[in-house]
Amino acid sequence: MCGFSGFYATVNKSCTIVTGFGEIMLSLRHRGPDDSGTWYDEKQGIALGHTRLAIVDLSSAGHQPMTSAGDRFVIAFNGEIYNHLDLRNQLESQGSAPAWRGHSDTETLLACFIAWGIEATLKATVGMFALALWDKQEQQLTLARDRLGEKPLYWGWCGDTLLFGSELKALKAHPDFNAGVDRGALSLLLRHNYIPAPYTIYQGIEKLPAGQYVQIKKGQLRADVQLKVYWQLNHVIEHGLANPFSGTDTQATNLLEQTIRQAVSGQMLSDVPLGAFLSGGVDSSTIVALMQQQSKQPVRTFAIGFDEPGYNEAGYAKEVAQHLGTVHTELYVSAQDALDLVPHLPDIYCEPFADSSQLPTFLVSRMAKQHVTVALSGDGGDELFGGYNPYQFAPKVWSTLQRLPLPLRQIACRLLSGLPLPDKLEKLLRVFPVKDKEQFYQILMSHWDNPWQLVIGGNEYPTLINSTAQWPKTDSFEHWMMAMDAGQYMIDDILVKVDRAAMANSLETRVPLLDHRVVELAWKLPLHMKIRGGVGKWVLREILYRHVPREMIERPKKGFSVPLGQWLRGPLRDWAEALLNKERLEQEGYFNSVVVRRVWSDHLQGKRDHARKLWSILMFQAWLEKQ
Repeated sequence: MCGFSGFYATVNKSCTIVTGFGEIMLSLRHRGPDDSGTWYDEKQGIALGHTRLAIVDLSSAGHQPMTSAGDRFVIAFNGEIYNHLDLRNQLESQGSAPAWRGHSDTETLLACFIAWGIEATLKATVGMFALALWDKQEQQLTLARDRLGEKPLYWGWCGDTLLFGSELKALKAHPDFNAGVDRGALSLLLRHNYIPAPYTIYQGIEKLPAGQYVQIKKGQLRADVQLKVYWQLNHVIEHGLANPFSGTDTQATNLLEQTIRQAVSGQMLSDVPLGAFLSGGVDSSTIVALMQQQSKQPVRTFAIGFDEPGYNEAGYAKEVAQHLGTVHTELYVSAQDALDLVPHLPDIYCEPFADSSQLPTFLVSRMAKQHVTVALSGDGGDELFGGYNPYQFAPKVWSTLQRLPLPLRQIACRLLSGLPLPDKLEKLLRVFPVKDKEQFYQILMSHWDNPWQLVIGGNEYPTLINSTAQWPKTDSFEHWMMAMDAGQYMIDDILVKVDRAAMANSLETRVPLLDHRVVELAWKLPLHMKIRGGVGKWVLREILYRHVPREMIERPKKGFSVPLGQWLRGPLRDWAEALLNKERLEQEGYFNSVVVRRVWSDHLQGKRDHARKLWSILMFQAWLEKQ
């Protein structure tokens, strides 16, 4: 795992490579503390920088930016190619292999680009990555991102200079950076608690979407380049549902276990200590079970617990660890441990990010880093196998709701609006006036229903979930919800949360369930193999129960959450009050201060738990203060 950044003066003018490149690289030091390097061609106006967290091939042969054999390509690469030894074998059998200088996957990639070209190489990989590749022969820059968006890549022009890198802070460190706050992206933050790709908090700066690459030549600006797709989740979903798995339950379970085991095996490749996060839930327990099955030594596992009742699952993780025979480390953290992190969040997440489980994710990453350099996680299981609670209750609620005529629901909404109602009834009231099940789900998953009314000068951009044209064809409401979450929430919330929290601690994370072969198989499995008897992840549970007793796992799902509502009324109250000060809000000019203050007051008085709503505003305000 690493970080990279660079810039490209895309118009014909003399380009002086900035003396401040050292500051740019320093901003990414946490992503790669083991080594760093720069490469530039002043005549072409192109510069690449790289910070390295050495995982595979710890020698100087893995140093980046790396030049290919024959000197045609230069690459800055962040990620891991798990099948790179297989790719080397293919090159050698074809007579296309160079004289290898080391055994890094970066060198393998360069050789594949020479032999097969860009798109064929990207399609041949099994891995997670973001990369910048300079082709000296074609004088062309390629930026590419892995299929599921595990690794981040930001890019955009400031004037005539294209800036790109692993984190926004690296782009911001460039002297040409001059982008202002994008109020449309801010509206998206308030709705989702994260900013979906391709948008960022800065005008004109984008996230490269998952499974895509872009190629830029001299003289080209944003309007001149087109994104190219080499793998698309929508195509996988539609192909899988059109060609469903037709075997028995046992055959499906066997095949999925084999496919996940293959992914886990590939992701255990490491020249440094490796372990896994273990919450005691279905996903992480399955990954750890399959790791331990393939390991000659006890696997290192890590969990954290909270003192607050109702938020602590560390005991479940410990039971699973003892059963599987792992070397387990747990850390009980106090509220103060989490609260001490809050001032640092704008540095860790270099655009506003408001999923409060960022706090425990950082803490477990910090603990794991004391023992290992790589940690596997169970992320992805909910979206692929129907684990989230709304997949169970939303179809039932919508089925009941639509029996009432729409005009009647709209009248009821107007009559009851403003009355003091219990939280669950108030949430139901929000979805009363919706016209279809897709809008029902969007409101259900929204934190602010009409965020552009709160953001001064705001508007809301098209995203996957609000754009019919971007939806894949699905066979059920449940599969549609899973497709929405896999295509947006998982990539732009879950994976961002884990990447930044881990990399802030110089820890590499790997996600076996997002191996594209697992994803492709998951979408071939019929819905009844995912959700059965009102319980999600049926087939994943069947795999796990081969390794862990059923009674050790079957319990209500809690999620990785913190008592945010209590904290905002208690130890975080003064911090929040300063950021939500009426005069301050009006002076900054981003939010309707009357609405913000009313919601804050209702929360403090205990009328409603508005913690999730407020957290998005607080994370923006804290980020803005850092700017």
